[in-house]
Amino acid sequence: MSHPTPDPNILTYNSPEVAGYYASLDYLTPCEHLLFSENLQSGMAILDLGVGGGRTTTYLSSLAGRYVGVDYAPEMIAACRKKFPQLDFQVGSAADLSMFAPSSFNAVVMAFNGIDYVIPDESRFRALQEIHRVLTPEGVLIFSSHNPRSIWVRASWNPKRVPELASSIVSPDSALFRPLLWLLTAVRVLFAGAQAVLRSLARSARRIPTRTFWQGSGYLLDPAHGGLKTHLAIPESVVHEANSFGFRLLRMLGDDYPCVSHPLVTDWYYYVFSKSQARGEK
Repeated sequence: MSHPTPDPNILTYNSPEVAGYYASLDYLTPCEHLLFSENLQSGMAILDLGVGGGRTTTYLSSLAGRYVGVDYAPEMIAACRKKFPQLDFQVGSAADLSMFAPSSFNAVVMAFNGIDYVIPDESRFRALQEIHRVLTPEGVLIFSSHNPRSIWVRASWNPKRVPELASSIVSPDSALFRPLLWLLTAVRVLFAGAQAVLRSLARSARRIPTRTFWQGSGYLLDPAHGGLKTHLAIPESVVHEANSFGFRLLRMLGDDYPCVSHPLVTDWYYYVFSKSQARGEK
């Protein structure tokens, strides 16, 4: 008799420290704001799948007529119930949504690349089948997934920190303030650029030699939280797989929006799919 492959990430996600970290997050990215506002309407029944510590809960639950958050890590669900005691959270796997009847939800959201941690492949396939089953015929699926060919890291920094540092050295009213601000900005840009180059070289060294990079899909070890086995796939692979389980692509957008996405730069993509009706389905 075959036994299910154990999930190598569950001990990490179910640790109080990691659950606490995710529970501390409460924001949406610009990409999420745009796609949620375009595709979710007030009064929808929304399934927040892989809810984690409830990062998306505030926004989605305020919009939903019915909101349910599901995660396979009990510690994550405990954190959500503590933060939002009035809402419905359940421990469960994305690969087994048997607690929900067919056509129970108008939308399923799986943010923060949650689908990439539904492993092995067979579990991800079952998850797509289950999501298709619980969506209404007009339902939408929104999820994000890592890009295995993201090897170049953009230079970034907090633009507010440089003026704060300059004003701590000299008064903003001083004639020296503007030259100092220009100098500190130039130094920060150079430092951020050097950091980006080093991170890009390190990421390239990890990814380019792998089959996952060249084939466009597969598994890599994400160094986050001490190491997480992660599925990654280029957009063509993601769309082909979703199509095979009855979904039709409506929109794709890089997580780096409003920056212009690039296949060697964008860390992950968000996808919006509609449920395609099977023959005889009404």
